[in-house]
Amino acid sequence: MTTVTALCLSACGNDNDDKAGDSNGKIAGAQTDKETSASPETSPSAVSGRPKIELPSDVKRVFEGGKTGDTVKDAVLADSADRMGAIDAAITGTDPKGEALAYYNTGKALESALSWVAQWKKANATLTGETRYYDREVTLKGKTSAVVIFCADESKGFSKDKTTGKVAKTPVTKNSYVLYNTRLDKNPDGVWQTSQVIATRGAARCQP
Repeated sequence: MTTVTALCLSACGNDNDDKAGDSNGKIAGAQTDKETSASPETSPSAVSGRPKIELPSDVKRVFEGGKTGDTVKDAVLADSADRMGAIDAAITGTDPKGEALAYYNTGKALESALSWVAQWKKANATLTGETRYYDREVTLKGKTSAVVIFCADESKGFSKDKTTGKVAKTPVTKNSYVLYNTRLDKNPDGVWQTSQVIATRGAARCQP
């Protein structure tokens, strides 16, 4: 990654990644994928004691679904969504200390997320635009583990130079759509933290 335009919007964070990094894909959080976020908003699972996730007015996240009728699954989806917002907040500077980042990520996912945020900082870039998350599915793996698979539409999300404000707009291609396969583990405080992420850019399942 040598230029701001190389920064995609999907942020992943895990050990195996098919295409979460560069144009072809690598591992989430440590490449060229980035996710977009939502304008100044409160995180979907806003609960007392949890870090508040706020984003710049030009950054928007749209989450489709989220209500399955199952209390546990809904909690998993909410924390999964907040994880995406936490990364955006760290990138855009609304969470400079990365408190939400550490709250919703753990293990390899946290390592990758921190690495990804550092890459944006090094490139002097931030996020702008909208990212839509859809086809979100959650599968419980016991009482403290779950898998969440979802798609991200990054066709309206871009990177922006912090100094000049110039937006690096890129054409919409099949790689504007990313498939995420994530694992979440429930910690002692009841937070479903993302521990592993595999992102596949250009996945057939997510194409419009």
